Amino acid sequence: MNTIPISVLVSILVVLVLMSGFFSGSETALMSLNRYRLRHQANNGHKAAQRTARLLENPDRLISLILLGNNFVNILASAIATVIALRLMGEAGIAVATGLLTIIILVFAEVTPKTFATRRAEQFSFIASAVYQPLMIFTYPLVAIINWISSKILKLFNAHPISSEDEHLSSEELRTVLNETAGMVPQRHREMLLNILDLGTVSVNDIMVPRNEIVGIDLEDPWDDVLSEISNSPHSRLLVYKENVDNVVGFIYLRKMLDALRSGKITRQYLESVIRDPYFIPQGTTLTVQLLNFQRQNRRVGLVVDEYGDIQGMLTLEDILEEIVGEFDNDPQIAPAEIRPQPDGSFIVDGTAQVRNLNKSLNWSLPSEGPKTLNGIVVEHFENFPPKGAVFTFNGHPMTILAVEDNRVQQVRIEPARFDETDEDASGSRVVISN
Repeated sequence: MNTIPISVLVSILVVLVLMSGFFSGSETALMSLNRYRLRHQANNGHKAAQRTARLLENPDRLISLILLGNNFVNILASAIATVIALRLMGEAGIAVATGLLTIIILVFAEVTPKTFATRRAEQFSFIASAVYQPLMIFTYPLVAIINWISSKILKLFNAHPISSEDEHLSSEELRTVLNETAGMVPQRHREMLLNILDLGTVSVNDIMVPRNEIVGIDLEDPWDDVLSEISNSPHSRLLVYKENVDNVVGFIYLRKMLDALRSGKITRQYLESVIRDPYFIPQGTTLTVQLLNFQRQNRRVGLVVDEYGDIQGMLTLEDILEEIVGEFDNDPQIAPAEIRPQPDGSFIVDGTAQVRNLNKSLNWSLPSEGPKTLNGIVVEHFENFPPKGAVFTFNGHPMTILAVEDNRVQQVRIEPARFDETDEDASGSRVVISN
């Protein structure tokens, strides 16, 4: 090297530093790429994305190639800097060259290119992939040997390769991703996607119409009463039974009876001929499973039964869809009819109100693991049916019993939460009772 002009050596050194910066920056860019965006672009036929995706299918080989090139140019740059320093300053120049080269590599081959790569990861990666694709073929034997040695060393530390399943997002991770898409995905769409994720954690028991609220037709009633029920029903499907809900016959679909209703030709015999067999849903089935079951069975309504076969409630396909898109017939800004705001800031709530509906409508956090309705919360708390005027505090909300009738709490006044450290018990709920 003593015969090579210093100007040429300096030029080579500059090129080597730039190459080192390319290797360092491309490593950062490739490893920080949005893999889901890259996969989407590759699926849409983006050539550079497809090339980059193929490289990332073997990250071990890619990293080995990048580090091989980076270390090679850094060592060569160090050697050339040493030669230049010796020729200009003698032995003392070695220390100077080491210090200057460290600063130069740190600034121009590490910090600057890596910072740039994080800001332009996609563009940088696409350019780098065009360079690495032929290099991967050319250096394959050397890279394979390095990977083999590295894998043997990693086995000593029980470090196993990452499986493809580890790259999949869990529902909670996907929820975090969706929450971070603000500005890119409309809020309403984001809420619907989050509601879909919740379907797997909500059971049919949480949203079914309770048994005592099921509207149906008793075939033992006088025919005029049956006709009146059919003609005035606001529902598109009605349960048909004899004497009580336990003796269920099936369901009728009023939409399919419109012609007979208009012509007045509907008879008891005709009614019995259009009854569809009942469909039963096991208690505790998640909404995700039940949505698929409705689709497979070509059903839109079913009866929820417990382990003994006793009917607990009724569920429709619309009930599940409303969990995703919200109420079809209500303004989302208006509280349901069972929740009535009062001028003093409190709410008069029907005992049949679902705890989940209270939380969603009023943005509260009442525990929903136990009783599913407000009536259930009250009865569980008092372990009996309380008298009118009984007051207690649940989860920070003062509640006053306004009406109890027919073995059921009819109305409760609920005030906004007022937390007091002295009222908190071990479970985190507030238990202040005054009768």
